[in-house]
Amino acid sequence: MLWQPIEDLPRDWQSLASSELPPLVTVWNEQADRLRQSGEFQIFNEKLRREIAIETGIIERLYTIDRGITRLLIEQGIEEALIPHGATDRPVKQVVSLIKDQEAAIAGLFDFVGGHRILSTSYIKQVHQLLTQSQDSTEALDPITGKIFPVLLIKGDWKRQPNNPLRPDGSVHEYCPPEQVVSEMDTLIAWHQQHCDQKIPPEIAAAWLHHRFTQIHPFQDGNGRVARCLASLVFIQARWFPLVLTRDDRAIYIMALEKADQGSLSSLIHLFAKSQKQAFLRSLGLSEQVLSETRRTQVIISSIAEKLKQNQSISIQQRCNKAETFASSLFSIASSRLQDVADEIKLSVQNFVDDAQVFTVPAPAGDSRSHYHRYQVVETAKQLGYFANLRNYHAWIQLVMNVKTSTTLLVSFHVLGHEYRGLLVCTACAYHRDEAEEGERNISDIQSLTDSPFQFSYADEEENLVQRFEPWLENVIMTGLEYWNKSI
Repeated sequence: MLWQPIEDLPRDWQSLASSELPPLVTVWNEQADRLRQSGEFQIFNEKLRREIAIETGIIERLYTIDRGITRLLIEQGIEEALIPHGATDRPVKQVVSLIKDQEAAIAGLFDFVGGHRILSTSYIKQVHQLLTQSQDSTEALDPITGKIFPVLLIKGDWKRQPNNPLRPDGSVHEYCPPEQVVSEMDTLIAWHQQHCDQKIPPEIAAAWLHHRFTQIHPFQDGNGRVARCLASLVFIQARWFPLVLTRDDRAIYIMALEKADQGSLSSLIHLFAKSQKQAFLRSLGLSEQVLSETRRTQVIISSIAEKLKQNQSISIQQRCNKAETFASSLFSIASSRLQDVADEIKLSVQNFVDDAQVFTVPAPAGDSRSHYHRYQVVETAKQLGYFANLRNYHAWIQLVMNVKTSTTLLVSFHVLGHEYRGLLVCTACAYHRDEAEEGERNISDIQSLTDSPFQFSYADEEENLVQRFEPWLENVIMTGLEYWNKSI
């Protein structure tokens, strides 16, 4: 791929903005100050930074670490003693140094934002120097012989020779030539500042800055690490969360960057928006924990002040009522669509399966059966990493398919987190019911049909909400039918 000078955002950038994030941010902003004052939130942020620090090195293939050890390091801190022999492919001391460099760089981003500084090329060089202080060499491609050879890594300064990687198919991906780096970086900074002035949505501004920086590839090595720091900087300036990408995101991340190389930023923006959504949901889940575990006077007073402030505008109950009105509308859409699917399945199999039973079972909120299926819903929530609150609100719909095997799709509407303040989610799972003794059936192989819950709140607009929900539901149905197909 030939190098091209970077381009500004496309003219239709407004169409790339996430419709999920604004209402979620509204809910977050109303609880953020209270949470930020708590020790629990500080711990949450520290763990988040450690996760980013570890996973970014894995994405760059600087080292590997077992998942179990990764979780231990996130929970307890980056310490050599916690990494047993064989848990990583590099010397433990070197791995710990690389991780701590990344962790320090992320901490530096918060200091940068706190100082109200403006992004500059000199600061980007500082970030690179910090990230690479424990890395002394990298690899370079000889353009004449085509051979790869080790070179001394230039830290905190622009590259002095081409760093174009050789792809598996033998082609070369060209980045910005060394002699063009200064002008391209000046252009990058100027356009980024324009985006700040125009208040471009953070997920778009971050994806653009990240991709255009990687197009330039101004450093000999470490460009991916710096690019993710720059994206994190955009999010931190918006008072959101640093960018979290893990080893599980690597394939999607690389594919999104390749699509951006071809002119489409939408996949990268979607990936960044999804990362922020997950961080918001995880942090909102802390609210009840903060109130129950943190007893400091400051936090209690802050909570009281927040409640008084909310009562002056609109009560919590009114917000919950509005969210539940939305839930009722989405419930009707899901019930109708699942019934259509049931009818279609019955029509398709009626001529060659005599005893086929395909039907839906809806239980709206307040139904005497609405408390059913707690086990399946809680297990699905565990898979997605949040607490499912079924006390305050719960509605569900089943699509039961007793055709050769017994498979069920379950769509559930409920509260996310211990405290109910007008934020609801919808999740979907599939599972089997196996024959057991005395005619009973055991539930087995519960699988979430999505990689994150569908969240909505009082801050949503119903028209946009339906536009978000319908494609999400179609994807759930398709994934659920694939699950059923594998069991036949």
